[in-house]
Amino acid sequence: MKIGTRNDKGSIMKEKILFVDDDPDIVRLVKETLLDEGFDFVSAEDGEGGIKEAQTSHPDLIILDMQLPDIDGFEICRRLKADEGCKHIPIIMLTGKFKETSDKVEGLVGGADDYVLKPFETHELLARIRAVLREYKHFGPKHLVKDHLDELRRKKKD
Repeated sequence: MKIGTRNDKGSIMKEKILFVDDDPDIVRLVKETLLDEGFDFVSAEDGEGGIKEAQTSHPDLIILDMQLPDIDGFEICRRLKADEGCKHIPIIMLTGKFKETSDKVEGLVGGADDYVLKPFETHELLARIRAVLREYKHFGPKHLVKDHLDELRRKKKD
């Protein structure tokens, strides 16, 4: 299934995925898979590059390796979610690090929307990408939904 949304002129726009990983073999595999499925693809090989790429290319979704050479994925996720221009972008963590439940919880509490363990099957990664994008299209970023619900609760109390 090819993915895309329509712009104001009715043309289909490909959804852009930012992939942040320092392993060139994994980058190549994911790039081929996503391009074959109709996504646009941009990448960065370290955390600082990933943050800059997110700020400039405005991807629809970020897949973030947790163990990068310069900054760990938890910190990158926190920085992106604190950035006004990036906080709405969904993040899927891709890692072999989640051995403990506390690691999963830290990632999800830090703003990640999902995670995939290495080694992974490309069809699982694609399914998770589509699920997260579908959720964002229907419900918007989780923090905006939460803010809206909090606002409604405040108004109801007044």
